[in-house]
Amino acid sequence: MLSVLVTLLIGVSLVGLLRPLAATTMAGAAGCALATVRLFQLTATGGRERQARHRRRAATLLNVAVTVVGLTVAVLPVAPTSRRAEVVATGLGAATLACAIGLLLLPGHSRLTPRARCRRGVDVLGLGTALLFAGWVLVPPGPVPPVVRVVTVVGAGGLAGLLVSALADRRRRPGAARCRVGVAAVLLGLADLVVLLAYRAPEAALLTATPLLVGGALLTAAGMARVAAGDPADPVGPPSAWPRVTAPAVVATVAAAGHLVFVDGFTPTEVLLGLAVIPSLVARELISATDNRRWAGRLAAREAYFRTLVSGGRDLIVVLDDGLRVQWLSAAGERWFGLCQDEVCGLPLADLLHPEDAPVVLARLAARPDDGAPPLVARMRTGDGGWREIESTVSDQRAVPEVAAAVLYVRDVGDRRRLERELRRVAAPDPLTGLANRQELLRVLGERGGPPGALLLVDVHVPGPTQDGPGPAVDGDALLVTTARRLRDVVGPRDLVARLSGEEFAVVTDAGSVPAYALGERLLAALTEPCPVPTGMARLRVAVGLAELTGTGPQDVLRQADLARRRAVQLGRNRIEWYDACLEEQLVRRLDLERELPGAAARGELDLVYQPVLALADRRPAGIEALLRWRSPVLGTVLPAELLPVAEDLGLLGELGRWVLDRACRQLADWSTGGRELWLAVNLTLAELLAPDLVPRVAAVLAGHGVPAERLVLEIAESRLGADLPTVVARLTGLRSMGVRTALDSFRAEHASLAQLRRLPIDLLKVQPRPVGPDEDARPLIDVVVGLGERLGVTVVMAELESEPEVDRATRAGCRYGQGFALARPATAERVEAYFEEFPTTSR
Repeated sequence: MLSVLVTLLIGVSLVGLLRPLAATTMAGAAGCALATVRLFQLTATGGRERQARHRRRAATLLNVAVTVVGLTVAVLPVAPTSRRAEVVATGLGAATLACAIGLLLLPGHSRLTPRARCRRGVDVLGLGTALLFAGWVLVPPGPVPPVVRVVTVVGAGGLAGLLVSALADRRRRPGAARCRVGVAAVLLGLADLVVLLAYRAPEAALLTATPLLVGGALLTAAGMARVAAGDPADPVGPPSAWPRVTAPAVVATVAAAGHLVFVDGFTPTEVLLGLAVIPSLVARELISATDNRRWAGRLAAREAYFRTLVSGGRDLIVVLDDGLRVQWLSAAGERWFGLCQDEVCGLPLADLLHPEDAPVVLARLAARPDDGAPPLVARMRTGDGGWREIESTVSDQRAVPEVAAAVLYVRDVGDRRRLERELRRVAAPDPLTGLANRQELLRVLGERGGPPGALLLVDVHVPGPTQDGPGPAVDGDALLVTTARRLRDVVGPRDLVARLSGEEFAVVTDAGSVPAYALGERLLAALTEPCPVPTGMARLRVAVGLAELTGTGPQDVLRQADLARRRAVQLGRNRIEWYDACLEEQLVRRLDLERELPGAAARGELDLVYQPVLALADRRPAGIEALLRWRSPVLGTVLPAELLPVAEDLGLLGELGRWVLDRACRQLADWSTGGRELWLAVNLTLAELLAPDLVPRVAAVLAGHGVPAERLVLEIAESRLGADLPTVVARLTGLRSMGVRTALDSFRAEHASLAQLRRLPIDLLKVQPRPVGPDEDARPLIDVVVGLGERLGVTVVMAELESEPEVDRATRAGCRYGQGFALARPATAERVEAYFEEFPTTSR
């Protein structure tokens, strides 16, 4: 707003609507008044510390000086015309005194060294002499008023001192520098008025002092406000030099040229003043030359010092340009790596790196890593054509104009890496097999950059040294050593083989998932080959779990592979299982089953459902089969297909079998009291059938519930008979001898099944109507099986009849009994009793 007012006043005076003296007075007084208000506010702020007191005193004195300037300008219109120059000169003197004291009280002065004082004094002398010469020769020709001479001499020196000190402190103390420039502008404006008024110049010329007075006063107030705020230094940057020698010479030259143009000739005094500029310039040049020599000496010494440090170290320093080409390398390149600077400079960095490592290093450098980035690990070419393992840190200076390069600090770590590998080789291997141990495996997995890759967990079941049953004892340690040797023979040279526990091994491969699966197949084939032992040959049973290295932690990958391995073990070994999320869900389900199953019978969670067996001729019930159900409050209803494998692994089959037999016989006894003479079938596992106490235990249960032995049918699935057929025959014979009927479930019409049917002492044969193979020709010949059963005295039961066409086909084949959803579904005992009410009492 003030600048607009000043511009308006000057414009109005130039067009003749206002006297120039009045415009100068009004603008100057307004600017000084505004500056006075701001400075007065600063005198009332601050604490009681010493610097705050100095700031208040400096603000007060500068306020007095600005007030004096404003009053001097304000009284000009009322002062006599002949006295106006003296009035302004008086105000100039008073303002100069107040400003000098105020500027000296500004805080932040630094103690200068004698050399710095000398340089500062020469700068002030040179600029002051040049300004004095300019003011002396640029006054109009003729008699010079004494007041002009005084103002010229005093003003030149003061103005030079203010400008030189302001230029010197413009970065360290910008607020104080602004105060000095503002004071210099105000004093220059008053001096301009003195000269113009002394020579009675036209009033329009007085307008030249207006910007100096107003701008100087406001700049003084702004600088003092910054000083009061603590005078923060400007951002650090390269110091901008000002022409200490050129500026005085230019001022003197311009003044002399103007004098020659307008006056034509120099007086002896003017010649002497012009020559007085030269000694200060020569002195400043000598000081600059001395400083340059001193700084050059220091720079040379420092350069020699750092060159000695760089050339004497073992670390190689490589400077790269924006194109990642070698610009310079230190002397360590030739001394330790055999790389000559003349041969290497200009080559791309990729030519010095191993082809396998170059892409990774160049990608890291292209991404402009910061100083906190991990070191670059690679192999560098040596002068003799070999390779050295190196570790490099990067100082990216490509954004700095003075450097514009990337600096690599290269260290030869080959000996250290070889020592580390040797220590790991000595400390990490398993003492029995010589393979890596679990800690080494986790370290390798943790250091991998990411996929592709896979982890194979190999579980080897080795026959123990004191195995039960017939056959020789086996040395387990010898078989583990053989397993380790076979693993090393199959895997690749860069794959890691480790032993995690007694019979568990691991293989880390860089191959993708599909090649890793093929590797697992080869491992499985090699490990399942018979192993020679002192007493013959031993066969290992192997389970392999495969997990991909997807960038997760080592423990997570190991857990995933272990879940896949456990799945392979559950499915019977000699197989490979691939980890996926579905597999983990299944294994979690398995763990829940293993946790909840113990004690289920005692908690009353077991239950039986019953499925009737009907006579196909009249669809009347002839028998019933008891089916086990586990009603878990946590897992829901669990069927035997999921329940029995868990019970077998936990050793609970005997407990479940005893509970099922007891509950089924109790229910059969309850139904017998109603006059129904149905037989009831109970399923047995192979382990229950082979138990030595099966026959007496069945006899005890029958006697305890008063159930006739011929009313009980014990079923064994054909697929579970196994190789121990003589023992199975003996147990079935024992059961038949006490009157219990036996049944062969899930009979398959194959050559092997038909061959062993004659050897089994059974009463019932349960056959499925669906084909056993994908071809229609493989469909079991029901009529042939029924005929064979009649010749052997075995009753055939057609099971799993799920549609009426299947029922009709079984009936036409001559089968007496049938069972399935098409006839009756499994139900609880209460519902089965209600179902029985529909039929009269029968005996089958």
